Amino acid sequence: MRIAVVSLFPEMIREALKHGVVGRAAERGGFEVGCVDPRDYATDLHRSVDDRPYGGGPGMVLKVEPLRSAIRAAADLLPAGSRRVYLGADGRRFDQELAREALAWPGLCLVAGRYEGVDERLLEREVDESWSIGDYILSGGELPALVVIDAIARLLPGTLGSSESAVQESFSDGLLDWPHYTRPAIVDGRAIPEVLASGDHAKIHRWRLREALGRTWLRRPELLERRGMSGEERALLEEFKVERARNARKCEDKS
Repeated sequence: MRIAVVSLFPEMIREALKHGVVGRAAERGGFEVGCVDPRDYATDLHRSVDDRPYGGGPGMVLKVEPLRSAIRAAADLLPAGSRRVYLGADGRRFDQELAREALAWPGLCLVAGRYEGVDERLLEREVDESWSIGDYILSGGELPALVVIDAIARLLPGTLGSSESAVQESFSDGLLDWPHYTRPAIVDGRAIPEVLASGDHAKIHRWRLREALGRTWLRRPELLERRGMSGEERALLEEFKVERARNARKCEDKS
């Protein structure tokens, strides 16, 4: 897959992609990421890419001409049929489903905004859609671009050490992940759940599904409402609730 990022700070993107599993995947040629700087397309002596907003107010707005040229140059780096996405707070919420959807595209152009935003006329003519990584304000779109790249790249074959890793991670089945444990078996007097050392893979699978359902019910119940549950999963969730209530009573008795 090819990705092009339009950014005033391309080194932020390049430096971040040197590290971790995504960086190693890029080195192996699993995917390509190019950067285009709108300042390279500014026409004045100071390489200006922003100007004061019409109507007054604080901050500056990214101008149409240099950003438009940069987006079109980035698009030229990508295969036909690639999508152009602006990363802004008012966009469609980026999630695992959207990451999988984008993976099927031939390429992706990510436009990282800065300052107070981008001239609306550019978004209307040069961008296919907008994405948001959350309901908060950032200084620019570079961090969201890296989030999107990381999420998509992890889905590419060979990026992760195990082909099962991407399948078993949080949100892969609409659920949060189950608790994880490693050696030693006892830490500060607290032992790992016995089932994990049993060697019974069917029981381990059942325990992990139950814990994933329970954790999602506790922390992100709206995910369960959106996803739905099978009869077996409902029974496992009820089992989780009963055990949780039993443990809470034990704690109260000790206190």
